[in-house]
Amino acid sequence: MNYYKHPQSLVESDKIGKDTRVWAFAHILPDAVIGEDCNICDSVFIENDVVVGDRVTIKCGVQLWDGLRVEDDVFIGPNVTFSNDDFVRSKKHPEKYLQTLIKRGASIGSNATILPGIVIGKNAMIGAGAVVTRSVPANAVVVGNPGYISGYVSAKKRSKQSFRMEIAEQQMIESDVVGVKIHNLPCIVDMRGSLSFAEYGEYIPFLPKRYFLVFDVASKEIRGEHAHRTLHQFLVCVKGSCMVAVDDGKNSQEIVLDRSNIGVYIPPMIWSIQYKYSSDAILLVLASDIYDADDYIRSYDEFLEVIK
Repeated sequence: MNYYKHPQSLVESDKIGKDTRVWAFAHILPDAVIGEDCNICDSVFIENDVVVGDRVTIKCGVQLWDGLRVEDDVFIGPNVTFSNDDFVRSKKHPEKYLQTLIKRGASIGSNATILPGIVIGKNAMIGAGAVVTRSVPANAVVVGNPGYISGYVSAKKRSKQSFRMEIAEQQMIESDVVGVKIHNLPCIVDMRGSLSFAEYGEYIPFLPKRYFLVFDVASKEIRGEHAHRTLHQFLVCVKGSCMVAVDDGKNSQEIVLDRSNIGVYIPPMIWSIQYKYSSDAILLVLASDIYDADDYIRSYDEFLEVIK
């Protein structure tokens, strides 16, 4: 036996990886698969149709039910609750349990509840006590009940005050994400009201062939969550506010759009998400081409592979 098994644990599976440690009162059923160098803490129960990757930590009081898939380097905190049936009845079992996937590097805080059939994205962070009712994008930070995205892991942030001072001085800021630019657009104010504009060539580096508006988005919802192979975009929140997260695979940054004269240019091959919409937000998006479904990259893992 090339792993450690506490004398007071019950390990029925023979598919336990090298250097894994199974502590007291843990119970692992016969068909479960556990990777190498995992830490299975006290009072953990693991059912048959469960696959756990390498270097996974499962803290005390967690139950992994049939259908759960846990990739490498995941942390599952104390008393995290999973489920695998979305319409539970006593002694009535579905033909097949819903599969829940926790992707590589994700962390789930203590006492969080994860509903069945969803995906927790790569490197996502689930806060303590969060109730996660839908799939979570890669790198997202989710808190609350019901869970909502409060930010993104490792995304650089600027305070509103420092951002406004910087853009007022420079008129255009190069983002930390390659190719993304933030523009302070002209704003003309007089007694009749205010006017802001942008011209092709000076602020918008492409000739738009399409525009669309995003509005009436509930604050807990996200939009975007994709990259484009060839499409250029220019974003202006013409009313209200929203957040834009951009990612080039190495660097990521969050940008707040809360004025109608702030524009963000997003070139091709940048992963982008819009979220934290105010109730009155209207986001205007100018696009360099007509709609083409094949231009979208909708999986973050695929995006990382393509940019290599």
